[in-house]
Amino acid sequence: MTSKVTYTGELRTTCQHVRSGNEFITDAPIDNNGLGQAFSPTDTVATGLASCMLTVMGIKARDIGVDLSGSTANVTKHMASDPRRISKIEVEFELPALVSEKNKAILERTANTCPVHYSLHPEIEKIVTFNWIKE
Repeated sequence: MTSKVTYTGELRTTCQHVRSGNEFITDAPIDNNGLGQAFSPTDTVATGLASCMLTVMGIKARDIGVDLSGSTANVTKHMASDPRRISKIEVEFELPALVSEKNKAILERTANTCPVHYSLHPEIEKIVTFNWIKE
């Protein structure tokens, strides 16, 4: 088992990672009857995309001798209705590493082939921007 999710009432869940015991909560967003006091379930999906992309980039970067420490991703999720769903995820990376053009291409390709990227429905538009530090 990967995780255990418990509905705690008031449109909120507690999510526990079974192996580590780490927890986070989700809350329904304000535009869907919630309080918006934590990540919504769809926020976790969009955030998961950026997290996965940075993780696989980190693995590849380590393999090619590049340090991506301090890199960040800003995530914007867009919702559609009828049915209510994620329609677009924008991920904007800030990558404070001096990297050759060849390694940039390798790392960007790696990011765009992460497991979450492949797992999302193909109709979800993904806009990904890589902002590398300028020399």
